[in-house]
Amino acid sequence: MGASGGFPVDLVLFGMIAAFLVLRLRSILGKRQGFERQAPPVQPVPLRPVGGPIIEAKAEPPQPAAVQPMPDTASPTGQALAQMRTLDPTFDPARFLAGADQAFRMIVAAFAAGDRVGLRALLSDDTYSAFEQAISAREKAGETQVSEVKSMQHLSIDAAELKGRVGSVTVKIVSDQVSYTHDANGKPLTGADAVTEITDLWTFERDLSQQDPTWRLVAARSG
Repeated sequence: MGASGGFPVDLVLFGMIAAFLVLRLRSILGKRQGFERQAPPVQPVPLRPVGGPIIEAKAEPPQPAAVQPMPDTASPTGQALAQMRTLDPTFDPARFLAGADQAFRMIVAAFAAGDRVGLRALLSDDTYSAFEQAISAREKAGETQVSEVKSMQHLSIDAAELKGRVGSVTVKIVSDQVSYTHDANGKPLTGADAVTEITDLWTFERDLSQQDPTWRLVAARSG
C-alpha cells in the first residue's frame, strides 16, 4: 500500500505487526487474558503506566468502537484534515480512525507485555522513552499488570493540526476495561477486577511528506 493516508493501516504493515504481537504475547502467556486496551489511570505521555506484563490474545474477537461522524469541514479540525489530504491525497480520516482503533489495542497489549520491539514501531522517540522507562521500573519491582478491554464504546477525531508538513490528530477513545496491578508476591496494588469505563485522548503524528505511512503516538492522557 505504500504511503497511505489511512493510518498505519497500511494493512500489510499492521497485519505484520499484529501477527508479531499476537505470537509474542502468546509465547509470554499462552493462556487467557484479553488482547485489548490498557487499563488504569493514564499519564501525559506514557499512556498510563499500568504495571506489569500480561494481556493476551483472547478467543473472543475485540468489539469495534462506535465511530462518530467526521468533524465539520468548516471547523478548524475539519480544515486541518482537508489540508492534510491536500499534502497526501491518500489520507482518509475514516481509515485513520480504523487504524487508531488497532493501534490503541496493539500499543496497550505491547506495553502490558513489556514488548519493546512492538512499541518501538508505533511510538515517537520521546513517547517510547517514557514507555520503556515505565516498563523497566515495573520489571525491576516485579509487578504485573493485567488489562483487558471488554468493549470499545466510542472513537472519534477530537482535534487535528497541521504544522508545516507534520500532521497531528488527537483521537478520543472510550472503552470498557478491566485492569489491576499485582506486586511481586501476587498481592493487588491498584485497580480491581471490575469493568470500568475509561476515556483516553491519544495524539498521533506523521510527516505527510515522507513515504512512511505510520502515524506514531506522541501523547496519551485521560479525557
